[in-house]
Amino acid sequence: MRIADIVFWVLCCLLGGIIPACTARRFLAPSKGRIRSAVPCVTIGAALGMPTWVGDGNPLYFFPFFIAAFLVGYGGSRLARLVIGVIFYEWIIAWSMIVDTRAVLPGTDGYWGAVVWKLAMWLAVWLVMRRVLRDGGRIVLSGRLWLLIGLLSLAPLLSELAFSLWNIRFYTGNVVSGIIDAAFYTLLPFQFISAIALLFAIVLLSRHQALEQEHQLADMRELYYQGIRREQEQVRRLRHDMRNHLTVLSGLLAQGNTARAAAYVDSLQAASDAPSVLQFGENETANIVLSAKLREMEQAGLTADLRVSLPEKLAVADVDLCALIGNALDNAMEAARLAEDKRVLVRARADKGMLMLRVVNAYAGMREPNEAGVFNTTKADWRAHGFGLRGMREIAERYGGTLEATAADGRFELVACLPLGRDV
Repeated sequence: MRIADIVFWVLCCLLGGIIPACTARRFLAPSKGRIRSAVPCVTIGAALGMPTWVGDGNPLYFFPFFIAAFLVGYGGSRLARLVIGVIFYEWIIAWSMIVDTRAVLPGTDGYWGAVVWKLAMWLAVWLVMRRVLRDGGRIVLSGRLWLLIGLLSLAPLLSELAFSLWNIRFYTGNVVSGIIDAAFYTLLPFQFISAIALLFAIVLLSRHQALEQEHQLADMRELYYQGIRREQEQVRRLRHDMRNHLTVLSGLLAQGNTARAAAYVDSLQAASDAPSVLQFGENETANIVLSAKLREMEQAGLTADLRVSLPEKLAVADVDLCALIGNALDNAMEAARLAEDKRVLVRARADKGMLMLRVVNAYAGMREPNEAGVFNTTKADWRAHGFGLRGMREIAERYGGTLEATAADGRFELVACLPLGRDV
């Protein structure tokens, strides 16, 4: 083989490895480290130059290396990496078998023609997935859905591996040739299409799950907000009726009926369970939420360090502002209750077109983000909880802002920044 052919072969393998590896990044987060990230490129690139016939043993021997490359070269849950690795193996190997087994495509009777056809299909899949995922949204599925997709991928996978296990290529005769033709014209196209369909199914399920979670978060924010508003309405009613109450009390005292006046005061105290709203700034919604949370902190034995300066009008919906501040303080109080340091620091202000919220609290034990960079809930019933940070991040992103959470040296810090000049 000439040097030029070797160089061309190496370039094709590199390109062939990069295209599917980049396609997989649409579904999986890249692994940390350049060496680990390069493993899928090298492994998939090797599949480009590997002869892959129906009945040949190469696909069977190559399978564990292919799956190991996805487990090493990508982040996320192990089940997600395993499922995506199996699906990518299915469509890549199925197309390679179609190209290599029967020279029905133009130019596939030669080695380089087969390589070009493989590259062309890999590029086509990359373009399709790029278009499907053009919104840039991440693929997020629950463990049960990943397991379901994995089970659905077993049929085409076992069909492909069966060709190598039967070892039918080394037998001769019309019967064997007929089996190979039947597999080529029916099973292999089905396996290829099934694998691509599973990728589409993953995208649709991820979007459906994200939509359900968004509705659930919206409902939770609305319930949270309505609870705060009901408390404020109660305070307003008491203030509105205060003049009448004072008139009655003045009349009783003027008559010297102190016993009835004292009883009347007791009845007012019993009816006014909701304390007054403290003034932390000009924004009424923020004052309501902070007043309620401050009372909860005092009851829990926590110390609040509040410095809030928000204007009366903000380009943030009241329900979103309520959920953002309320969830941040709920998480901080929950963690601080178990820590030695009982202080909760809250800073909020609107400055230079940005709404900035910073909450710092101590925590006990270990807090580490998962591979997606998200802190999981510490509650035992994790399926029913864990919406606080997720909901706050959704609010920040919807307004074009950011939300960052860090945990170090026993202190958890949450910082949210929202632009105030964007309509939602």
